[in-house]
Amino acid sequence: MENRAAGIVRSNVNEDYAYSEIVEAGGFVFLSFCVGNVGGTVEQQVEGALNDMSGRLGQVKLTLQDVVKIDVLLRDVWDIPVMEAVFKRRFQGMYPARKTISTEFAHHGGPDGLKVQIDAIAYAGAKA
Repeated sequence: MENRAAGIVRSNVNEDYAYSEIVEAGGFVFLSFCVGNVGGTVEQQVEGALNDMSGRLGQVKLTLQDVVKIDVLLRDVWDIPVMEAVFKRRFQGMYPARKTISTEFAHHGGPDGLKVQIDAIAYAGAKA
């Protein structure tokens, strides 16, 4: 589902939980709630979240190299080194600005379920 208002495009709108997965505005693309491989290891979940992010970026003809800012939510802040190892492989030196926060997730899987969520801002520039 997509909706538009005053030059803003919202895609993959989730009416049940009241959010848009992709919002395009002013040359930027905002992605929320990128997750994947829920129930797997932290490394698998970071990979899955980046795969989810990459797929959404592909919908608007962007890649991970266009990402300029990410907010990472981790169940356990001590998993940051695992996350950073994955980022080194996936971003290959084109690192976005980053904020990492430790949080408890309200997810049906409990402690063995969701361990990683990533939100992102990508720059579309002239592509927008």
